[in-house]
Amino acid sequence: MPAPSRRPASPADKADKELLFKGVTCALIGLVVLIAPYVARSPGVQDIMAQSALVGWFALVLGGAFLVRYAMRRAAASKARRRP
Repeated sequence: MPAPSRRPASPADKADKELLFKGVTCALIGLVVLIAPYVARSPGVQDIMAQSALVGWFALVLGGAFLVRYAMRRAAASKARRRP
Protein backbone atom coordinates (compact mmCIF):
# COMPACT_ATOMS: atom_id res chain seq x y z
CA MET A 1 0.00 0.00 0.00
CA PRO A 2 1.57 3.34 -1.00
CA ALA A 3 2.02 5.98 1.64
CA PRO A 4 -0.28 8.98 1.37
CA SER A 5 1.43 11.79 -0.46
CA ARG A 6 1.80 14.94 1.55
CA ARG A 7 3.17 18.03 0.02
CA PRO A 8 5.54 19.98 2.23
CA ALA A 9 4.15 23.17 3.68
CA SER A 10 5.20 26.09 1.56
CA PRO A 11 6.18 29.44 3.04
CA ALA A 12 2.96 30.90 1.63
CA ASP A 13 0.88 28.30 3.50
CA LYS A 14 2.72 29.07 6.72
CA ALA A 15 2.19 32.81 6.20
CA ASP A 16 -1.53 32.20 5.59
CA LYS A 17 -1.84 30.19 8.79
CA GLU A 18 -0.04 32.89 10.77
CA LEU A 19 -2.32 35.54 9.29
CA LEU A 20 -5.38 33.51 10.29
CA PHE A 21 -4.01 33.03 13.81
CA LYS A 22 -3.29 36.75 14.20
CA GLY A 23 -6.74 37.66 12.92
CA VAL A 24 -8.61 35.32 15.22
CA THR A 25 -6.46 36.30 18.21
CA CYS A 26 -6.88 40.05 17.70
CA ALA A 27 -10.61 39.72 17.09
CA LEU A 28 -11.07 37.66 20.26
CA ILE A 29 -9.05 40.12 22.33
CA GLY A 30 -11.14 42.98 20.97
CA LEU A 31 -14.38 41.17 21.76
CA VAL A 32 -13.25 40.37 25.29
CA VAL A 33 -12.25 43.97 25.97
CA LEU A 34 -15.56 45.27 24.60
CA ILE A 35 -17.73 42.74 26.47
CA ALA A 36 -15.82 42.87 29.77
CA PRO A 37 -17.53 46.00 31.21
CA TYR A 38 -20.90 44.27 30.95
CA VAL A 39 -19.88 41.07 32.72
CA ALA A 40 -17.48 42.47 35.33
CA ARG A 41 -18.94 42.51 38.82
CA SER A 42 -16.74 45.15 40.38
CA PRO A 43 -17.61 48.77 39.55
CA GLY A 44 -13.90 49.62 39.50
CA VAL A 45 -13.15 46.94 36.94
CA GLN A 46 -16.16 48.04 34.90
CA ASP A 47 -14.82 51.60 34.79
CA ILE A 48 -11.33 50.50 33.81
CA MET A 49 -12.62 48.24 31.06
CA ALA A 50 -15.05 50.89 29.80
CA GLN A 51 -12.15 53.31 29.42
CA SER A 52 -10.32 50.81 27.22
CA ALA A 53 -13.17 50.51 24.70
CA LEU A 54 -11.11 52.29 22.06
CA VAL A 55 -8.41 49.64 22.37
CA GLY A 56 -11.06 46.94 22.05
CA TRP A 57 -12.46 48.46 18.87
CA PHE A 58 -8.96 48.81 17.44
CA ALA A 59 -8.16 45.16 18.16
CA LEU A 60 -11.47 44.04 16.68
CA VAL A 61 -10.97 46.06 13.48
CA LEU A 62 -7.35 44.92 13.19
CA GLY A 63 -8.40 41.29 13.62
CA GLY A 64 -11.11 41.75 11.01
CA ALA A 65 -8.57 43.24 8.60
CA PHE A 66 -6.26 40.27 9.12
CA LEU A 67 -9.14 37.89 8.46
CA VAL A 68 -10.18 39.75 5.30
CA ARG A 69 -6.56 39.67 4.08
CA TYR A 70 -6.43 35.92 4.83
CA ALA A 71 -9.63 35.36 2.83
CA MET A 72 -8.28 37.39 -0.09
CA ARG A 73 -5.03 35.40 -0.15
CA ARG A 74 -6.90 32.09 -0.02
CA ALA A 75 -9.23 33.18 -2.83
CA ALA A 76 -6.28 34.23 -4.97
CA ALA A 77 -4.50 30.93 -4.31
CA SER A 78 -7.64 28.98 -5.14
CA LYS A 79 -8.11 30.93 -8.36
CA ALA A 80 -4.46 30.36 -9.31
CA ARG A 81 -4.82 26.59 -8.75
CA ARG A 82 -7.90 26.39 -10.98
CA ARG A 83 -6.17 28.09 -13.91
CA PRO A 84 -4.64 25.62 -16.36
